[in-house]
Amino acid sequence: MPQYVIGVDYGTLSGRAVVVRVSDGEEVGAAVHEYRHGVIERTLPATGERLKPDWALQDPSDYLDVLRTAVPAAVADAGVDPSEVIGIATDFTACTVLPTLADGTPLCRLDEFGARPHAYVKLWKHHAAQPQADRINELAHRRGEPWIDRYGGKISSEWQFAKALQLLEEDPEVYARTERWIEAADWIIWQLCGRETRNACTAGYKGIHQDGQYPSKDYLAELNPEFADFADTRLAHPISALGEKAGGLTAQAASWTGLPEGIAVAVGNVDAHVTSPAARAVQPGQMLLVMGTSTCHVMNAAELKPVPGICGVVDGGILAGLYGYEAGQSGVGDIFGWYAESVGQSHDELSRQAAEQPTGAHGLVALDWQSGNRSILVDHHLSGVIAGLTLATQPYEIYKALVEATAYGTRKIVETFESSGVAVTELIAAGGLKRNPLVMQIYADVLRRPFSVASSEQAPALGSAIHAAVAAGAYPDVAAASSAMGKVEPSLWQPDPARSDVYDRLYAEYEELHDYFGRTSETLHRLRAIRNEAL
Repeated sequence: MPQYVIGVDYGTLSGRAVVVRVSDGEEVGAAVHEYRHGVIERTLPATGERLKPDWALQDPSDYLDVLRTAVPAAVADAGVDPSEVIGIATDFTACTVLPTLADGTPLCRLDEFGARPHAYVKLWKHHAAQPQADRINELAHRRGEPWIDRYGGKISSEWQFAKALQLLEEDPEVYARTERWIEAADWIIWQLCGRETRNACTAGYKGIHQDGQYPSKDYLAELNPEFADFADTRLAHPISALGEKAGGLTAQAASWTGLPEGIAVAVGNVDAHVTSPAARAVQPGQMLLVMGTSTCHVMNAAELKPVPGICGVVDGGILAGLYGYEAGQSGVGDIFGWYAESVGQSHDELSRQAAEQPTGAHGLVALDWQSGNRSILVDHHLSGVIAGLTLATQPYEIYKALVEATAYGTRKIVETFESSGVAVTELIAAGGLKRNPLVMQIYADVLRRPFSVASSEQAPALGSAIHAAVAAGAYPDVAAASSAMGKVEPSLWQPDPARSDVYDRLYAEYEELHDYFGRTSETLHRLRAIRNEAL
């Protein structure tokens, strides 16, 4: 009798469930559930209260709805008997974090806090904690904290500590009731198996957990005296390795999903990192780009080296026995979507027109910072720039310049890795943007490198399914499961030398703007301050 596992990928706007055959990774059924509340960015649904700039919240009830709808629908789509399913695993956007009671109850579910924005899930793209991140970084460097170099010299406003410090300082009453500060990646596993766990990926990359410990009480107290016990109280829990079994599916979760009670539930994971085994990108030097609303760049290496501006390097953060590196761009598909919607044209139309234009003919260069800069500047108060506009500039030309800008951002990341002594030997793309020929060809041309492509259309969910198979005992480790269940199309996109020559010249202009607006000038920061005052 064949065996199956289920991977559930929690994205920014929806959750996707995929049923996968254990023996060969064949995806036999899938279903998607759109979050009812989506991303809460403008007003709080419970009250209609207007949120401040740079906020991005979610309602955790949407995550449970994915289990109730997408999982049984995927099993039905597969036409398999639920008794043949031996395990389930999930992945999440990160850092997506929420305050709960000690039993896992989200504070936004309590009557007294339903109208308090800080009681809700803070999505990865919540960037309102930048002032707290700035203080975290300044103090870490002033004290010589050893962990700061593991994060490229800067902790992001997206990560756990900055968001928690913002909670403390802006709503101390909600903070005082917070008994657990937990990534959604771990919270959903708690709901599935009834046992609280903390996975090595989010703890390491988003929670400043290095060499077996969090930042010291002395350091946290210097940030804010009321923050001194944050790690000891709200984060205190043993860290679990990726691919481990977190527990068995509870009776309640079995009733939600229609799956057998007691089947293996894998330890939680992050959408980008869990994708690596799905794309067979687990060997040192293979950089995986998970390209969607944002892009995460993840790769393994045998050695630990400081790389400026990365999101983090974690021992076992992707695969046991190797150092996992992460970098990223806060806005990619989000930028393309914003622009297409603004001009009222489809991506297909804009892409077709842009592809017909010779490289460099638009005379434009842009900075891809509409959602701030995650790597290598780690500054979410930066904003986008388009240089070279004339009265003759067409909408598709701006669209092309924005696509190119994101490719330049990736080139900057790759070059930073290599100049730091971390070799990048192969580039592999996954995520929704891998299907856009314009995007992929521009990336190959800008980076002067071929791009392999993950075969799965739901690669994060497949990666989660691979971890479920390991947790269920079907494979000895993630590498072995990746070899059997992962799929990739090697070197699918090849660079064109003539176009690459032009892009080298355009990239030089990008670098000049990058360093001026990102390192020298305070113009973009002042513009944001004026906007915030007006709002």
